[in-house]
Amino acid sequence: MHPFSTEFKEALRHLPIKEKDKLIVRLLKKDLNLAKRLMFELVDTRSVDEHRLIVEKLIISQVARMSNNYYSIGYLNVDVRHLSADITDHVRTTKDKYGNASLNLLLLNEVLKLNKDNIAKARPRAKLYKFCTAIIARVYKVLILINKMDNDLLLDFKPDLITLGKLISENEIVMDTAINQGLDVNWLLFAEIPEDIASIHKNLKASGLW
Repeated sequence: MHPFSTEFKEALRHLPIKEKDKLIVRLLKKDLNLAKRLMFELVDTRSVDEHRLIVEKLIISQVARMSNNYYSIGYLNVDVRHLSADITDHVRTTKDKYGNASLNLLLLNEVLKLNKDNIAKARPRAKLYKFCTAIIARVYKVLILINKMDNDLLLDFKPDLITLGKLISENEIVMDTAINQGLDVNWLLFAEIPEDIASIHKNLKASGLW
């Protein structure tokens, strides 16, 4: 049921313009996500692609920084979550569905590419498992996002999917986690995503793998 009655909406329409403006500003102060969305739509002169490029550069620079200054697998996991939040913020603001997939794919590839040795040597095992589980969960997310798009767009993602498949295959611990969590790396290596990938993921979660 919609929370706003017809009478309430009609009353809002008849409010004086100045009063409406005050209410909008007060509401936006309490909802920063909506404020960012409106600023992007009404004020920002940059396109969605330009905003996506900014986040791409942020991911590349920040992953390089946290990889060069690697301290522990736990801290790396936290840093990855922070960058994931930046992607979420970008998508929430711009409604960039393409970027939701491409930026998460970029994040995965950069992290695995620059931290192969760090992951291999990581301890304790519990935190390493937590990190690898989060990585595989993000792989599933990317596959599900791509699968929702037009088939023609799969060609855009194919090179990076293949790269991700190779990076996982070359990292024994991440590969073992992928196998244990039902991820077929061939989906990446051949850029062939099952049509029912969302159902596969849902059933695996229901089985208690996560």
